[in-house]
Amino acid sequence: MSVLADIDLPGNPADHRVVVAMSGGVDSSLTAALLARAGYDVVGITLQLYDHGAATGRKGACCAGQDVRDAAAVAGQLGVPHYVLDYEARFRDAVIEDFADSYGRGETPIPCIRCNERVKFRDLLQTARDLGASALATGHYARRVRAADGPALYRAQDTARDQSYFLYRTTRDELDFLRFPLGGLAKDKTRALARELDLPVADKPDSQDICFVPQGSYADIVTRLRPEAGEPGEIVDEAGNVLGRHRGIAHFTVGQRKGLGIAAAEPLYVLRLEPARRRVVDHRRLFHSRRPPYQSAGRIVRPAPSTRMISGRKSRAMTSISAWVRLAIGCGTATYW
Repeated sequence: MSVLADIDLPGNPADHRVVVAMSGGVDSSLTAALLARAGYDVVGITLQLYDHGAATGRKGACCAGQDVRDAAAVAGQLGVPHYVLDYEARFRDAVIEDFADSYGRGETPIPCIRCNERVKFRDLLQTARDLGASALATGHYARRVRAADGPALYRAQDTARDQSYFLYRTTRDELDFLRFPLGGLAKDKTRALARELDLPVADKPDSQDICFVPQGSYADIVTRLRPEAGEPGEIVDEAGNVLGRHRGIAHFTVGQRKGLGIAAAEPLYVLRLEPARRRVVDHRRLFHSRRPPYQSAGRIVRPAPSTRMISGRKSRAMTSISAWVRLAIGCGTATYW
């Protein structure tokens, strides 16, 4: 069927083992179901990445607790093997500690990019190869298109659900092995298909906040791991005039407008953070300086007028920022359109 056009595996589907990264949500569950129905030898793998009490039981989390059980239930219904790999230590070192370090440096990290780069598309991809798989499939909304010089990463057909920017550090070799069967679907179509197949997670809410942050309070995680990020300091303007005080730079990100705790005649934005001086620098105009508006796991540069761009809008990691960015393609990353 057309939804599986991205699979790009020749011959009889039964001759191909496809490992599916199953998070316990509707997207990866439908991915596994469609592949199994098409006759592929499907193996489901779920990574248990953390186990922070409150986070494991709350709605909107992933990769722990109930989500692991949901993935197992779907695999059981489909009649496919399912394995849970304990990646807590790797995830803590590669993602959580890095997240805290970045905030401590006054940056705004995007942990999903780090997770894909350092955990899912490195260790899990190798595990899939060790299992003799022909491909690793995920429920990401992105498209893999084969070009003359190899596979290229494209935005999803449904741009409102596009997740390709989370994958921009994917290498050409990794992309050659990856598949994104849902890249041509709208989310409502995904849920409709899941209901048709009677999947128990068809109406499960999407994950929202950072998965390892209990109750969505990322500052609690940062200040616990890096206490200096929770030390109070001054809020100043560009001239150094003191406008107020703050309770720790972990509570701020470049571009932030709300929650500054300052009454002003016109909106103020966080222009930059100065961790060494524990200062938050505000300005009336966003992006006044020449410094990039935020920093993530990879290089982000301002686009030339002719550059094809993708929207960089996402959750608290980019609060109050609706920036257009071009993700640098060098250093062996996949071609990005």
